[in-house]
Amino acid sequence: MDWYKISNEPDIPSPTMLVFPDRIRENIRRMAAIAGSPQRLWPHVKTHKLPQVVRMQLEAGINRFKCATIREARMAAEAGAAEILMAYPLYGPAVEQLFGLIARYPDTRFSAIVDNPQHGRWLEAAALSHARPLDVFLDLDVGMERTGIKPGREALQLYRTIAGSAWLNARGLHIYDGHMHIPDREEREMACAACFAPVTELIQALEADGLKPEELICGGSPSFPIHAQHPERILSPGTTLLWDVGYSSKFRDMDFLHAALAFTRVVSKPGKGKLCLDLGHKAIASEMQPPRAAIFGIPDYELAVHSEEHMVIAFGEAEKYSVGDCLYAIPRHICPTMALHSHVWAVEGGRAVEAWPVVAREREVGL
Repeated sequence: MDWYKISNEPDIPSPTMLVFPDRIRENIRRMAAIAGSPQRLWPHVKTHKLPQVVRMQLEAGINRFKCATIREARMAAEAGAAEILMAYPLYGPAVEQLFGLIARYPDTRFSAIVDNPQHGRWLEAAALSHARPLDVFLDLDVGMERTGIKPGREALQLYRTIAGSAWLNARGLHIYDGHMHIPDREEREMACAACFAPVTELIQALEADGLKPEELICGGSPSFPIHAQHPERILSPGTTLLWDVGYSSKFRDMDFLHAALAFTRVVSKPGKGKLCLDLGHKAIASEMQPPRAAIFGIPDYELAVHSEEHMVIAFGEAEKYSVGDCLYAIPRHICPTMALHSHVWAVEGGRAVEAWPVVAREREVGL
């Protein structure tokens, strides 16, 4: 039987996601092998949003995690994370919620990112009001132009300000290069080095001030093996845990296993050469250009229609499929796909055996 097929198809509703714990554990092993030590890994949880996957990493010796939302941070803390970095700017109620987490989970060390002076002042005021000093990483923009301050004079001054605060503890630098999507490994290495050059200058200036950063949290999944070549850098991949067809087709130098699949059914045959699947926008991430999934057994198809509940595909051998047939698809972008599902099914021994709630897809913190 093909590794991705489950023997209890009639019992499992569709559309849903299937996750494969044995393959996730192997991906964790490969991540640690590239890093050289699990202690160098500070992976993101946004890819999976599952406490079970956090615990798999804890069992492998990985105990620090990046989170984008307060709910993700609560999930990781409940699972036993030693350290959590909020790798997304916290504003409004999220600041108070962070301090709620700090009070509720005293065995977990929490940190936040900062990329502008006003944000730093707000976090400092909150830390003062709670009488709890807050660990802070300076978030650097090395080319993605999403969040972060560009390395240079202003970044140096902001780090000095943080380091001089009685209520903010300057932990180090957060350096995310999520725009680094160059397929060729050699070209990607050169681009990564170019992005990091101004960071090196900033680090040298900080060291001259006696402010050497304690931690350098670097990169995402595509740049993960490149940053791993520098022992002083902490590594923060995320997609490598589940992998998807977007990354596997682009980054051929990275050897990870697909560990999460969409399980779907043929719900209609709308015309010759066409199948309608229950894999609409609400079941698989649709922000990318088609194809949005690689479907096992159907290597080449045209996406004819993609709407809320329906995916209509056209290909030459559609007639051999029947209404009710089950199909399996690897999403092009796994992270937002996982967040579309309230539950996923864990597969053991070729059977979907347990439904896992995707607890951190929720925004309600519940503190």
